[in-house]
Amino acid sequence: MDIDSEPRLAGRCDTLATVRLRFAICFALAAAVFAADSGFNGRWDITIVNEPRRRAWWLEIQDAGTPNPRGKFVSAYGGDLNIIEEISVKDDVLKFGWVRNDPPKPGAAPQRRHLVYTARLSDGKLIGTFEVEGQPTPPLKWVGVRAPMIREKDDGTWIPARPIQLFNGKDLSGWKGIVPGKELGWSVENGILKSTGGANNLVSEKTFWNFDLHVEFRLGKRSNSGIGLRGRYEIQILEDYGRPPNSHTNGALYSRIAPRETASKPAGEWQTYDIRLVGMEVTVKLNGKTVIDRGEIQGLTAMATDANEGEPGPLTLQGDHGPVEFRSIVITPLKRSGGRSRSGH
Repeated sequence: MDIDSEPRLAGRCDTLATVRLRFAICFALAAAVFAADSGFNGRWDITIVNEPRRRAWWLEIQDAGTPNPRGKFVSAYGGDLNIIEEISVKDDVLKFGWVRNDPPKPGAAPQRRHLVYTARLSDGKLIGTFEVEGQPTPPLKWVGVRAPMIREKDDGTWIPARPIQLFNGKDLSGWKGIVPGKELGWSVENGILKSTGGANNLVSEKTFWNFDLHVEFRLGKRSNSGIGLRGRYEIQILEDYGRPPNSHTNGALYSRIAPRETASKPAGEWQTYDIRLVGMEVTVKLNGKTVIDRGEIQGLTAMATDANEGEPGPLTLQGDHGPVEFRSIVITPLKRSGGRSRSGH
């Protein structure tokens, strides 16, 4: 052996050890970053700060902490459940958004808008902002909390309590407008609750958890309305007689669950809903036909005004999308056999 070989070998070993150490440190740092980024994963219920219209949003993030995060959002625009187009997690910041080309006004070019949402994790919450890139208005602030795990099932153990008439056929007792200061736009005539079409949405003063709901409604041609369960999950009301079903038609859990068949009546005829909500399972009968059978609700819909999914919530009636009439609204809270119902006040 060369007299210098042993020192050279020792130096080489030191170099390899240093490389391994550096690699281990880099790997550990990267793992820590990915672990921190993965904290964004999950479903989030979002409340907009100082929002007079009381809108609530919903967000689902998957694969944060990997090179290819994914997500869904309600509602970026149009009220749908939207697949997120642009998404990244960098330097502890979640950023996502869309480029939207609004339809042009007569004689004008389409308006391009870049919708940008950002959020950081703080004490287990998402603290976020929303802005339209390039617009001078201040960013809209929002807060997201993790959606609770609700494990109750419609398993045959739920029995009805005393039915409650939510519409007395005389006036709007027990109801109020969702948007403060906006004219109601509803009237009661001959035992029928009527919206002219540009009305303030209504919210019940009482709140409920699990229940059976019976509603009788009537629509004119091309009209549109909805019923918000717990103020979070919209069952669509739509004049769509003769059209095939989808996640936006009459009987749908809006943008989430399509009815399995068309059961609508023609415009101008009275129709009935019998809706059962237990935990996150919903059954919808439209005009006596079961169009959704214990469908799993995965989160808020665009009509949501109350993001607290683990608590009882109100019933809401949509009146701002078109003329609609109601003549019966009866809710029956459900309770466990031998137990109490979990309705609110």
